[in-house]
Amino acid sequence: MRKKIVAGNWKMNLTFQEADDLLGDLMDRLEEIDELDTEIIICPPFTYLEMATDCCEEYQMFEVGAQNLSAFDQGAYTGEISAAMLESMGVTYCIIGHSERRKYFEEDDKILKAKVDQALENGIIPIFCVGELLPERESEKHFEVVRRQVRHGLFHLDTNEFSKIIIAYEPVWAIGTGMNATPEQAGEMHAYIRKLIDERYGSEVAQATMILYGGSCNSKNVKDIFAQPGVDGGLIGGASLKADEFVSICIQASNI
Repeated sequence: MRKKIVAGNWKMNLTFQEADDLLGDLMDRLEEIDELDTEIIICPPFTYLEMATDCCEEYQMFEVGAQNLSAFDQGAYTGEISAAMLESMGVTYCIIGHSERRKYFEEDDKILKAKVDQALENGIIPIFCVGELLPERESEKHFEVVRRQVRHGLFHLDTNEFSKIIIAYEPVWAIGTGMNATPEQAGEMHAYIRKLIDERYGSEVAQATMILYGGSCNSKNVKDIFAQPGVDGGLIGGASLKADEFVSICIQASNI
């Protein structure tokens, strides 16, 4: 059985002191739990990665992920952060292809493919995001959109490389809007993504691939969503900025 994963994407939030306080609150609450059968990943802004990896090394309660990385390995790319830099700090995961990167920074399939390759070449596990816009859902093109994103971003990988990938399905219309995909909609898309993987890499790889759900997940709706067959946890946005809320999600994931 695949273990549940809960990844917290802090996005561009929190001052240094607020980030320090949140990590402290998370540790206090996680220490109170006797057993938690959920892998926890914290994805803070670049500026707080060292703080998070230090905390990870000391308490060993979670892993650390970045929110982005460069498509280039090194060189004259002012402002960019390479996969090798992240790996050298103890970062083990990286979110790639989030809808906000696709929309606001115009990251296309070619760029995202290069970022996936950079991550894997440096021992970082990509959390590769896919998902449709509201007009694409309403026009019933959501399967087509997700199929293209998965194929163009990931299907160049060989079986060994692909086996290291985590996929996050995030219906764009449900990110930060308060709207949610129904548990059935989430389950349907997760099953479809797994079918695509089966067709490309075979049943064994498809069944082993972790597929997370993201899109206004919180402690009130997460149980029904995570209980859907094929939903292996969540990529959590706003709720990851509240220690009580985030830990509640982790506990519920562990109990499913």
